[in-house]
Amino acid sequence: ENKTFHRPPCAMNRRDQSGSRMERPVHVSPAEGGGSIAAAYQSLKRAYAENIKPLEEHYHYDSFFNLPLTDMDIEAKPFVLLIGQYSVGKTSFINHLLGDPPKGYPGSNVGPEPTTDRFVAITHGAADRVTPGNAAAVNPNMPFTGLQAFGNAFLQKFQVAEMRSSILDHVTLIDTPGVLSGEKQRIGRNYDMPQVCRWFAERSDLVLLLFDAHKLDISDELKDVIEALRGHDDKIRIVLNKSDQVSPRQLLRVYGSLMWSLGKVFKTPEVSRVYISSFWKVPYSDKNTGVHEIFDQEKEDLFRDLLDIPRYAAVRRVNEVVKRARTAKVHALVCATIRQMMPAVWGGEKRQREIVGNLDVVFTAVSIEHGIPPGDFPDVSVYKKRLDLWLETGKSLRSMPKLDKPLIDRLDECLKVQLSELMGLLANPRWSEGADEAASFLPRRLALGTTPPHGSRAWEAGGDQQLVSVVRGERDALLREKDALRSEKLQREQDAIRSERESVRAELHALRSDSDRDALFAGNKRPV
Repeated sequence: ENKTFHRPPCAMNRRDQSGSRMERPVHVSPAEGGGSIAAAYQSLKRAYAENIKPLEEHYHYDSFFNLPLTDMDIEAKPFVLLIGQYSVGKTSFINHLLGDPPKGYPGSNVGPEPTTDRFVAITHGAADRVTPGNAAAVNPNMPFTGLQAFGNAFLQKFQVAEMRSSILDHVTLIDTPGVLSGEKQRIGRNYDMPQVCRWFAERSDLVLLLFDAHKLDISDELKDVIEALRGHDDKIRIVLNKSDQVSPRQLLRVYGSLMWSLGKVFKTPEVSRVYISSFWKVPYSDKNTGVHEIFDQEKEDLFRDLLDIPRYAAVRRVNEVVKRARTAKVHALVCATIRQMMPAVWGGEKRQREIVGNLDVVFTAVSIEHGIPPGDFPDVSVYKKRLDLWLETGKSLRSMPKLDKPLIDRLDECLKVQLSELMGLLANPRWSEGADEAASFLPRRLALGTTPPHGSRAWEAGGDQQLVSVVRGERDALLREKDALRSEKLQREQDAIRSERESVRAELHALRSDSDRDALFAGNKRPV
């Protein structure tokens, strides 16, 4: 239990050109911080603070991308972000996950009209209460300090709802206001909705994009929100809610129309996963009784993704830090290249306009000179807008920092040694001890693999611990059946190999007998 994992001495004692130590050794002890996962978070926070954050501060990373990460940002519970147009069932979905409390989560309201008019973070608390956005943004114990960048106009439309729930011990649910359509989306929004959604998506482990089976149109604002989520496609899951309200024939057409609409927004060759079901406490409609079993299976598939969130939360945190470090390195090299292209004395304004208008050429030059993959560069148009905003503050491209080779080398060393070692440690089953207990955080009606017919008494009965035992029993039975099938398949393969070996031996024996007979006849021949 007191074993300490660390890098070899040759990597720990490495120094930069100035003679100072490039990085401290990463001692990752399972006993540190009260548990192995806590120790991993401590190691990740130290790696970011010592090797990545100095480079971000030196090259003004916060002016072009995001504010520096805090300790709470790294060790916070995983986020699950729900996005969709109004009245698609986002709040009902959250209440369903929470066990359908009689009044919903604190401050919630459900209706056919746009009822949720603010961003709500639902977290675990000892008592039901609502914390306003400004108070939550300055609370160092909450992972929302970065929202101060969006100003008071947004914070007035943000709040944190606390309540007691088993699922909130492991994840934080983010409810969003319904994305509007038509003229409504051009008025009333005094904050940047797509950028706020992007901020939450960057810190979320799962993004659920909900659609109503009766409303498949994708408005301009929803399109902007989806495009702002670009780069987080692996987190997005599409949910076609209220699917029981249409007949099976209509459902086929609705699914086809949804995929056609999404194909115009998601400009990727991969097909997004779509979950088709109805996520609320009301039993399924009788319009499509023949597909209720499919709805249950789709619901279980989605809940399986939710069950995996706490299990792989630490791995996703490392993945996000690695992604941020690569982006920071690209930004630093771009800034250094731009500074190098600026003249020392005359012609600065003209050259500045040329550089800003041809950022794609700058990106290509950085990619060729430093061997950076083109996929690591940000979108040119978005980067140009942020660069224009940075220049409007009275700064010029001459004020950009020069290339700081020790900072770049320290970041590269962190990626190659510290974070790669940390990923190796997280892959050890000992570090994910207790991850199998994550199945108990869902309410008893939503647990994986135990979904009886919707609305039956068995669906409502039983406690969480009993349900966990049932889940484990079913899992063990499946594992035993899988082992039996594997043993049977192995036995068949061995029998086939044995039979083939016997046939080969028989053929060799026959050939050997023929050869001996021919040799005997040849030896008995005598000249006359």
